[in-house]
Parts: sequence; structure tokens; C-alpha cells
Amino acid sequence: MKRFRRIALIIIGLILAVVLVGPFLVPVPPLEGTVPPEQLADSDSRFIDVDGLRVHYKTSGDGSPTFVLLHGFGASVFSWREVMTPLSESGTVIAFDRPAFGLTERPLPGDWDGESPYSPEAQIELTVKLMDQLGVDEAILVGNSAGGTIAMATALEHPDRVLAVVLVDAAIYTGGGTPDWVRPLLGTPQMRRIGPLLARSIQNLGPNLIERAWHDPSKISAEILEGYTKPLKVDNWDVALWELTLASHSLGLDRRVRDIRVPVLVITGDDDRIVPTEQSVRLDGELPDAELVVIPNCGHVPQEECPAEFTQAIVDYLPQLTGSASLSGPQ
Repeated sequence: MKRFRRIALIIIGLILAVVLVGPFLVPVPPLEGTVPPEQLADSDSRFIDVDGLRVHYKTSGDGSPTFVLLHGFGASVFSWREVMTPLSESGTVIAFDRPAFGLTERPLPGDWDGESPYSPEAQIELTVKLMDQLGVDEAILVGNSAGGTIAMATALEHPDRVLAVVLVDAAIYTGGGTPDWVRPLLGTPQMRRIGPLLARSIQNLGPNLIERAWHDPSKISAEILEGYTKPLKVDNWDVALWELTLASHSLGLDRRVRDIRVPVLVITGDDDRIVPTEQSVRLDGELPDAELVVIPNCGHVPQEECPAEFTQAIVDYLPQLTGSASLSGPQ
């Protein structure tokens, strides 16, 4: 029996050594060929400092109402390229890159005090503070997928700043970030070391995820793939993506759906394989004041795959807002 216990202790010790020391022995080569975000900017790119964070954004149009567009996971302002100009015929359009994505600055651990800029709470405040700096009193928030989560949460926390919400295949009932019981493990020194290496797997997984997001993947051109992968040339993108993973958590929005006090337009493709279409149908049924548009032969990103139908759905919805509200755009 003593011999068995001794062997068991040796095995446990070896396992602990592998778990505790092993990650520090894994080589994490530095990223190669990355550059500051400004070097990847487009001719219509703009940058603005919001609470110490350099945010990349684009605008189109003028006047009221103002639309603020929030992209999903792994996306950027690029995902709104097909609809910004058409939407600008109805008002001012602002799209920005959420932290960890696009060309917005990637702060590293130690660069901030208090709340991580990658947390959902910080992204809610970033949305409002960006509106402040651009002179926007009220806005229609348009959020796709995880961007829909931020749009809805912003409407709950700052209802006086949100005129309406457009939830596009929004991740309200699914996702929600890293489970609470996993987060302490991910924050250990061992995982912080190899975490960015794990984040780099998106380089290989990304094309498959993009294809899954479309009803008809044959529409995905080489230019579209390049638009999605360009942000992977930004300095520290891997560390930022890992910090987003650490900071992400559920906001419990599925339990607060009935608390929304602004009109909501729910848009979904009829073939969403990321956030199943039936979840958007459920969302429409649980919201106090909502309208549902299901776009045929369309997937998770209708603003890209079905831009004409997407834009028309929003334009058709505007009279319900502009008839009784006082709107204001950037000054």
C-alpha cells in the first residue's frame, strides 16, 4: 500500500510539474511582419482618442438620425462596407472597430488601470464616450452578432442615449463570453504565456468561420477574405485577442430582454448557422416593442451577403422613429 501511494504521489507530482512548468517551456515566437494600425488605414479611415484608447472609425453621410454600427467577433468596420453609403442616404453613419479588432489600438496588460478595455462593460462605455466626442446625443445602434450584445447592453445602461436598436443575428441567448468557472484558469501565468499562441489559431480557423457565416459561401471573394485578415497584421493582435477572451463574460441579457424600453428591429438571415435563426425569432417575441425581418437565402452577416434587403429593412423601419422623436447627429 505504501509503495502504491508513493507511486501515486510521483505520478501526481509529474502531472503538476507538466501543468505548472510545461507552458513556460512552450516556445512563443514573436509575431512577424506586424505594423502599427495607422499603416493599414484606408483613405477614409479616421482615428480618435477616447479615454486614452485610439479608436479607428469611419463615417458617411450627415444629418439625422445617426446610426452607430457595432460589428461582431473577428470582424471590423470592413463588415459594414456594403451598407454604409446606402444607409447614409437616411442620416449619419458611424462605424468603429471594437477593442481587439480592426485597426483600433491594442493596449497591453499594464497599459491600463482598473477595468480592462476589452471587457463588455468597457465597450459599452466606449460606445457612449465615442458618441460624446463626435457630438452625438442619441443614436440608432446597429449591432451584428456579438456587436448586438453591446448594442442591447448599451440601450439598457444608457437608454437616454439610444433612440432605437437594430439587432442583426444578435448573440443574446448564445455565447456570452468565457464561463465564470474557466476565467481564473485562463488568467494564470501559465495560460497568459501560451494564450496569445492559442489566439493565433484564428489565422487557420478564420476562413472556415467566414464560410459558415454565409448562406452561399461562393460569394466570398479573395478581396473579402483579405478584408477580414488585414487586422491580423496589426501589432499585438494576438495578445489583444487573448485579453478579450479573459475579459469576456455573460451580461445576462437573456434575462433582461423585457427591460428594453426603446424600439427594436430584429434582422436575421433564414440560414444563420452561427446564431440560429430561431433565436432571433424568440428575441422578437420576448421584446416589448419589436419588429422582425427574416431575409431569405441569407446567413449570419446579412449586411454583407444581402445588403440591399438589409438596408431596405432599416429604411422601412425609420418612419416609426422619425415621426415622433427629435433626432440629432454629429455637430
